[in-house]
Amino acid sequence: MRATARVRSTLQAALARVAAKGGLGEANPGDVRDFVIERPKRAEHGDYATNVAMIAAKRAKKPPRAIAEALALELGADDVIRSAEVAGPGFVNLRVQPAVLHDELEEILREGTSYGKAPSATKERIHLEFVSANPTGPINVASGRNAIYGDTVGRLLEATGNRVTREYYINDFGNQIRLFAASVRAAAKGEPIPEDGYHGEYVQELGTFLTRNAPAIVESGGEDLARLCVTYMLRGIPGSSSLPGIRTSLASIGVYFDNWFSEESLHRWGAVPAALAELENKGFLKAKDGAVFFVMPDKDGKAADDKDRAVKKSDGNYTYFASDIAYHADKVARGYDRLITVLGADHHGYVARVRNALEALGLPSEKYEALLYQLVYIFRNGQAVKSSKRAGNFVTIEEVADEIDDAAGRKGAGSDAVRFFFLSRSASTNVDFDIDLAKKESLDNPVFYVQYGYARLSSILRKAESQGFSIPKSLSSAQWQKLAHEDELALSMRLSEFPQIVEDAAESREPHRVVFYLQELAREFQSYFTRMKVDPILPPDSIRSAENWEKTWDSEKTMARLAWIVAIRNVYAAGLALLGVSAPEEMRRPSDAADT
Repeated sequence: MRATARVRSTLQAALARVAAKGGLGEANPGDVRDFVIERPKRAEHGDYATNVAMIAAKRAKKPPRAIAEALALELGADDVIRSAEVAGPGFVNLRVQPAVLHDELEEILREGTSYGKAPSATKERIHLEFVSANPTGPINVASGRNAIYGDTVGRLLEATGNRVTREYYINDFGNQIRLFAASVRAAAKGEPIPEDGYHGEYVQELGTFLTRNAPAIVESGGEDLARLCVTYMLRGIPGSSSLPGIRTSLASIGVYFDNWFSEESLHRWGAVPAALAELENKGFLKAKDGAVFFVMPDKDGKAADDKDRAVKKSDGNYTYFASDIAYHADKVARGYDRLITVLGADHHGYVARVRNALEALGLPSEKYEALLYQLVYIFRNGQAVKSSKRAGNFVTIEEVADEIDDAAGRKGAGSDAVRFFFLSRSASTNVDFDIDLAKKESLDNPVFYVQYGYARLSSILRKAESQGFSIPKSLSSAQWQKLAHEDELALSMRLSEFPQIVEDAAESREPHRVVFYLQELAREFQSYFTRMKVDPILPPDSIRSAENWEKTWDSEKTMARLAWIVAIRNVYAAGLALLGVSAPEEMRRPSDAADT
């Protein structure tokens, strides 16, 4: 049983004893369940704080502090609670017995890097759509943030028991695709790029490649060329560094999809006119000036949307919104419990539009959830790097990651840095990404700091094995009692928070909570490690050089601490995996690191 669950059960039992002595009047202690148990902001206030007395007081019609004092007396010292103190108007601060934390550590050893995860497929079946960038250019840093945020939300949802389908919606239909194909054809033939067309070296490179491999299609242009352009934008040009393909670029930052859904297929198979026919039959479409508009009736006297939305233009072509209606109807028809879409903050008006369309179709609009994220600003040498997909001078996510890879001399270092930096801020705030800082092998670099903490734990375990200690996979209760230092218990309490951190991050769709947690874990272990020089985890050379040193060294305490190190490392690895960041066993020691 998790530490928090054991504390809750103990509080409920104590509350029942208070009630049995008349301390709750006629209130039923079994009804007092909606109380909070949380970690206090200040460590000196204990391991947990609870408002159970204040919640009970409302039902008992008694002063909260009186109930809190009665609870504190009942709790006393048992096998779960070490001490209970009343604070303020009726809060109760609790300290748990070390054995509770030892049991939690044993559970972490048993579950390994699965610690904190719920049983799979026990909750919702979720459709998660993210990125969905137009296939008219490589993945830039803004789309990169969408990709990393969406992928990590998916990891969190899976960790909390949901089944997640990741889908990329390919916008491969309409005027922008035709304009892109025309731009590629013009570049290939040395003709002027169409007005409002696409520019940049990648357009020229694609045109040259297609001229060499499919000259007839380039010459004829039209829909066949548009389809071919989309294919190579997704799959890439073999051997090209500037056009590796959207799939390859996303894979380079650890992002993969279960489905790649074509917008064009909705039109090819008649899904768009079918969805609109249903809306028309229900009275939600109206013709005006040769075009067709979606009209949502007023709700409680207020318009459901700020204006009617065109679904078919006067020239007979469908709008993007028409495709979106058909696409979301298709999602619902596939039987998902929840639909989640990751969008840039500038798409906030789109959210109400989709919900209105789902409601008009008779589909449950409450199933739909949009996650909005803000912009990314790239800095190099203290200067902002401008980007523009159409002008062709955009910054791709892959080139940023490659630059960091080259500086670190390690493939994947860039992906780690980009993911960690992008996830270290709430999706509702902008990200300022400093490439120079991300390349530093210094503890000033946040991702390096956290990864170095994991590598240090691994180094301690390797050193222990080199000294002849076996790394324990489990300990008895008597052995765990050797882990008694207040700093060790405090850090163990931090480890016990991890399952709740994961649950909260998934529920709120806020991966940065995991980032903050890992940063705190790294700082607290570094602080412990620095302070424990006088009582080191492993025997130093000065001890081991003495004859029969084993007789004076407390090897049982070392074994308990090594098991504790393994537990910390398990949680570290689990947290990094949720972020899609690697956990390196070894790293070069930075100049600003404390001695190991």
